Amino acid sequence: MADTLHRFLAAPDGAAKVMAHAQLLLRLEEIFRHVAPSHLVPASTVANFKSGVLVIHAHNGAVAAKLRQLAPTLANELTQRGIDCRGLQIRVHAVQTPTPARNPQPRPLTAGSCERLAALRESLPASPLRQAVEHLLARSARQE
Repeated sequence: MADTLHRFLAAPDGAAKVMAHAQLLLRLEEIFRHVAPSHLVPASTVANFKSGVLVIHAHNGAVAAKLRQLAPTLANELTQRGIDCRGLQIRVHAVQTPTPARNPQPRPLTAGSCERLAALRESLPASPLRQAVEHLLARSARQE
């Protein structure tokens, strides 16, 4: 199966162009990691290479600004390493980090609230609302 897939990816009528471009991007990523300043590397990624222009995604505006300042130097370094690079295009592409779920802090009901809810519970007939009020009072009693 793997051999068949590899042959398809390498075949001229298959995905050879896509495979060649992917390999070029991997090579560019490796070169970029070596020529870019080490503090900017974790905050940026090689996104594409088209018409001699290397497209870099920066994780924030500050990184993008610094990479734009360094673009001529980086393009020159890439050219010296055998890549026909005419320039760099830097785009801000913020990385979305999932926000952690908030754990709401349980707050016990005040004594007055408990008294009023208990009076409400007594005035209600047997119903889902009465069960909900009982549940609320029981939870509040456990939190104290």
